Amino acid sequence: MKSNVYFADIRAGHKENLLDKLSRLVKTAGMPDMINKNELVALKLHFGEPGNASFIRPLFIRKLAEDITNMGASPFLTDANTLYSGERGNSVKHLHAAIQNGFAYSTVNAPIIIADGLRGKSETAVKVNLKRFKEVYIGKEITEADFLLSVSHFKGHELSGFGGTLKNLGMGCASRRGKLAQHSTLSPAIKRKKCIGCAECASHCSQHAISIKKNETKKYAEIDQAKCIGCGECIIICANEAVQIRWNQSVPVFLENMAEYTAGVLQNKKDKAFFINFIVDVSPACDCYGHNDAPIVQNIGIVASKNPVAIDQASVDLINKEQGLPNTCLKTNLASGEDKFKGIYPNVNWEIQLEYAEELGLGNRDYELIKI
Repeated sequence: MKSNVYFADIRAGHKENLLDKLSRLVKTAGMPDMINKNELVALKLHFGEPGNASFIRPLFIRKLAEDITNMGASPFLTDANTLYSGERGNSVKHLHAAIQNGFAYSTVNAPIIIADGLRGKSETAVKVNLKRFKEVYIGKEITEADFLLSVSHFKGHELSGFGGTLKNLGMGCASRRGKLAQHSTLSPAIKRKKCIGCAECASHCSQHAISIKKNETKKYAEIDQAKCIGCGECIIICANEAVQIRWNQSVPVFLENMAEYTAGVLQNKKDKAFFINFIVDVSPACDCYGHNDAPIVQNIGIVASKNPVAIDQASVDLINKEQGLPNTCLKTNLASGEDKFKGIYPNVNWEIQLEYAEELGLGNRDYELIKI
């Protein structure tokens, strides 16, 4: 049976602005019928790394928070601390970053509660008994919330091909230990011919796994595989593309890990979770970096669903139907109908996350797109 995915394009006018259109979208998709009075609603989003400008604009989050408040429930904004070095590695820095990017209480009319505590250790162990994990570690405030609203910026991602609802849940809701468990099978490699020994990767490595060596002719970076947690930050940091993922079985494992963590997040949220993807500013890489490259397609719209698998499938299909924009990092697969994410990351089979999530019973890929 097809799942319903509701779609609102980016058009607006004097009779209905885009904020009101967002409210109509979630109402038509059935979210108000799922939330009860006095419930605590975790509004899970990505606050964006300072310097990045492609994350979801705070005024959209304010509108969702106000709608939830008008239902008699109590929303709070949340995300879990990062594993890698950056401005969101602990709750103090994370809150500073969120406020710096516009998510202050005075702007969004809802408090921020970091899901996994001060240092990323406030977690709930959830038994899943699946192929990769018997137990997963989720931010405690996510598991304790009465209702979970996932709001994702749909974009490319260097490890998963794209990042949408499944990544916002599986990786985004995991505690630091949970993130480490998902990433630990991946180890980047240094291409010495491209490396100039600038040490940028070393200075950003949270695990101090990268050192700078010198031989008779040049300086170069070297990764200690025993210390590396495979977070992938060095891949984006390197301006010379000298740090590259080892494209092997580890990538499918990572995608299956992420799907199993999504199963853990949703285990106690049956009929108590709802999903929104913003398909705008579709940048080629994650909002975790302190920069964002040009969008690869034009702004498309917003989708909403009760099915986390169908909404990601619909989002990638909508993007792939578009003509790729010129003068971006997308150099191949620009035509309508061609796979934009494989154009950027040709060695990442993004379909694995959807196939395995469907196998786990999280939802189905077959959907009906309903335009409001």
